[in-house]
Amino acid sequence: MTKLLFIFIGIPLLELMILIELGREIGFWPTIFLVIVTGFLGASLARSQGMWIWMEIQHELQQGNMPADKLVDGLLILVGGIVLLTPGLLTDIFGFMLLIPVTRKLFKTAISRKFREMADTGRTNFTM
Repeated sequence: MTKLLFIFIGIPLLELMILIELGREIGFWPTIFLVIVTGFLGASLARSQGMWIWMEIQHELQQGNMPADKLVDGLLILVGGIVLLTPGLLTDIFGFMLLIPVTRKLFKTAISRKFREMADTGRTNFTM
């Protein structure tokens, strides 16, 4: 419950404080411009990465393989794209990290480890 409170109340408040301070430092319009540009760049990157991973999944399926690794990539790309649509610098950084293959690999490793633990212990509920 406290994690959800932090996610839905704490992070937006922190983002708002950062945007206000950034607006004071560089001005209102440059801050708005930065938020809009990162949104468009993120959407473009999410689209290209999403299309790439979709082709990879189809290729794996045509080969008769289960594309579990690629499905995790797809999930992370989806989450990264959604997070980039929210205004704020921290969420933008997090979203871009999920979209860039090199940094996405770090998250993928952690999530894969968590799923493996769940499968090994027979636990079906997911808590963070």
